[in-house]
Amino acid sequence: MSYEQLKLENQLCFPLYAVSHLITRRYKPHLDKLDITYPQYLVLLVLWEKDGLTVNEIAGKLILNTNTVTPLLKRMEALGIIRRQRSGADERKVIIGLSEKGKKMREAAADIPRKMAMGLVPEILNPEALIDMKEKLYRIINRLLDEEKKK
Repeated sequence: MSYEQLKLENQLCFPLYAVSHLITRRYKPHLDKLDITYPQYLVLLVLWEKDGLTVNEIAGKLILNTNTVTPLLKRMEALGIIRRQRSGADERKVIIGLSEKGKKMREAAADIPRKMAMGLVPEILNPEALIDMKEKLYRIINRLLDEEKKK
């Protein structure tokens, strides 16, 4: 038997993983200026879009488990970036809101997406190609999430 299917170069998952890892590393200098990690940046992106979400809502948007998001949120609270508060309507729910510091970080982070896009080899990935790739990746994500829901 040949086992060609087991070669690293024949896997779809590896180039996706490698690109994700390399892009995340490129974020680091920008995020270091804000003194946050990439996962914290993702939480901030969610909250800058809509403040006052539950832990479950944030976890859902980031496609993470709540037991992964909760320690991250606790660290962000300790840094003074967010506030965690029990819901008045349902004490089982924790509402996450931006602190003043978290709100101010939005302005400092506003140029990060443009800088990242400009650094992604413009001669290979022009803006239209980046948009097309992002749309295709979201179609894959949605398909996989739909399949998970059916289980």
